[in-house]
Amino acid sequence: MTASMASRLTTVGQTVSRYGLVIVLAWIGIGKYVKMEARVLIEHSPFMSWIYHVLSVGAVAATLGSAEIVAAVLIALRPWWPRLSALGSAMAVGLFVGTLSFLFTTPGVIVNHAGPIPVLGAQPGQFLLKDLVLIGVAIWTLGDALGPAHKFGGDARVAVRR
Repeated sequence: MTASMASRLTTVGQTVSRYGLVIVLAWIGIGKYVKMEARVLIEHSPFMSWIYHVLSVGAVAATLGSAEIVAAVLIALRPWWPRLSALGSAMAVGLFVGTLSFLFTTPGVIVNHAGPIPVLGAQPGQFLLKDLVLIGVAIWTLGDALGPAHKFGGDARVAVRR
């Protein structure tokens, strides 16, 4: 494999990773407006269950959905505004830290179908596990967006022109 082919594959992988994350975040965020998927997860979390004492189930879903959509849009802005993209990536990291915590707080995540060996249940365990990869992509997009923002003094217009 040539260096040029490796470089092209790296670029394609980065593009698919960034905009794949954007699509996943936006799609899941939009889904929060049509179904209450997060309720079962949140109500068992010692870190987040308090929110239902402050907001309704619908308001919590809309808030999370809006945060996911905003994060997606900001991450997508990386070519033009790296600092805003970094903010979106940081939001995504925070969202994924929250959802990954559900692996440890939600009943039924770990099942013992294999005797003494604990395995992840199909729902919600395997559903939540994807967030381990997504948080990795969000951390990468955060670092990638911060590079140009710092290199050029935070002026994204200069970063794009150079």
